[in-house]
Amino acid sequence: MVVLEISGLEALHLAGIVGQFRDVVTDTQRSDDPAVARLLPDAYPDDEEATREFRRLTGDDLLGRRAADAEVVLRTLGMDGGAHDQGDPDATLTIALGEDEALSWMRTLSAVRLVMATRLGILSEDDHQPDDPRFGIYDWIGYRLDGLVTALNRR
Repeated sequence: MVVLEISGLEALHLAGIVGQFRDVVTDTQRSDDPAVARLLPDAYPDDEEATREFRRLTGDDLLGRRAADAEVVLRTLGMDGGAHDQGDPDATLTIALGEDEALSWMRTLSAVRLVMATRLGILSEDDHQPDDPRFGIYDWIGYRLDGLVTALNRR
């Protein structure tokens, strides 16, 4: 089990970001979205046609799993669409995650960062400007992901 402490305000922001991510991966008009393409493996880097066919055959399943992972994050945050989803921004939440839930969080936070990196034009470390405020949320998600990975490695 992994226990996370997160402020109510962070939880509200994270739920909003993860909800938007879920919407992106479940959008049926996503085929031309470079951020979604970045979530799908490039199985045949030297054969564009084979890669397209691989993505056609596996893409819906892979993106469906991403959406299911996002739902786990929202549920464990207590913000999965229920009537009590407003939360208290001043509270500190303690979230206990089982191994499967923690892995869903890791996959979701990693995927959110990939989508954000695409939207921000980050292809390499040189493209990331830590002093640029546009990268703040990207860095914060990375901080949360690093903390989760560290906690899982200590178990």
